Amino acid sequence: MDSEDLKDQTCTPTLIVSRRSVRKNKFVDFVGKYHLDLIVSYGAVPVIVPRVAGVHMLLEGFEPIHGVLLCEGEDIDPSLYEAEISGLSQEELEEIKRLHTSDTAIDREKDSIELRLAKLCLQRNIPFLGICGGSQILNVACGGILYQDVEKELSKKCAGEGVVTHMDYDNYDGHRHLVKVVENTPLNLWFKDSLEGKMEISVNSYHHQEVKRLAKRFVPMAKRLTPDAYNPEEGKFIMGLKFHPDRMRRSGSHEFDYPGCPSAYQEFAKAVTAYKSKVDSPASEATDLKLDLEMEKKRKLIVRSFSIARNMYTAGLEMAPSKESDLEAGADFLELCSALSLQQEKRLKQMGATVRNASLYLERMKMNGERDMLARNVMGKMSIEQLSELLSFYHMMGQIRSQVLERLHECSRFLLFSCCVERRRLLILGRRLT
Repeated sequence: MDSEDLKDQTCTPTLIVSRRSVRKNKFVDFVGKYHLDLIVSYGAVPVIVPRVAGVHMLLEGFEPIHGVLLCEGEDIDPSLYEAEISGLSQEELEEIKRLHTSDTAIDREKDSIELRLAKLCLQRNIPFLGICGGSQILNVACGGILYQDVEKELSKKCAGEGVVTHMDYDNYDGHRHLVKVVENTPLNLWFKDSLEGKMEISVNSYHHQEVKRLAKRFVPMAKRLTPDAYNPEEGKFIMGLKFHPDRMRRSGSHEFDYPGCPSAYQEFAKAVTAYKSKVDSPASEATDLKLDLEMEKKRKLIVRSFSIARNMYTAGLEMAPSKESDLEAGADFLELCSALSLQQEKRLKQMGATVRNASLYLERMKMNGERDMLARNVMGKMSIEQLSELLSFYHMMGQIRSQVLERLHECSRFLLFSCCVERRRLLILGRRLT
């Protein structure tokens, strides 16, 4: 690589979050060598984001960000997704912790940093490559859920059927299992010379967790390849891989299992460079400004919608918006919202309950208003004698109601007294029998 290439690289930062380990009784932050080598070899510059408390609040200091690579790591904090639906007993969870001690030591600080970066990429369309744990972060960031232990949960679900081994500690780097490649996906493009008509490749596997429910905005490897989903030349790249193509090397050699193994990094680096060119070009500034104004307009509509819903709720639903469409923006946002944690989504749904039922509330308010107007019209035509009789009638109904309630109270007191007497009688009888 010549000096001009190196000069260009300094302007294409790609963030990679370090992983924390213990060495000589001290914490050490690191990133795998293969990841760094591949990123540099294809023209992007890795910038290490240290796993340090509070860094997730200071990510603006790493701007400009032209790409994010998230790789490896411990299990994601189960509270960030719907872990309670795993169906695993407490004993099984304890067994999983014993079998996968190094992975089940949750690192919440690293989760915070990586989730923040993943959501930033989704908001800005920054190129993103997630390897293994990075693909799980991407899924959780968009509302997907995970198997807490894929082999245990699938063995229950698929009783009698063979379950693929996803981790083999006795053959750690050498373990492989088959996966089917979907046609017209990036994987299909990267490994097309090795598929030989079978649409299968053997991949490595180092995980005991797996995607259980894919977030709504994704499909498995994009199934159909569209310019909006994957176009490295245009700087578009949002990808998650559960296997490690960087470590798919033949035993005792640095040679890859397949020629397509480094393609993910190559295409990612290409997208990072294209994204940088796009955001740095003067022509993009006007487009970005137009898009920002449009998004700001939508944001104001949504804020107004939730503000109206809040006021209706606090006022006991007595305040009506000027028109029902004022509430539609909030309802639509609730249906389409993504890139939220489970807690944020639940909170947002709670806040938007009034919005979802706004039409019903407005209809009831309208009916009450019509009834009130009708009653006023009828009473306006009544004589003083009729109004006096009507008042006496409601007064009499109030007395009857009071009498009925008093009788009900007397009955309840009598029943309570009877129960006490019967209980005492049974106790005395029991003592005599003993």
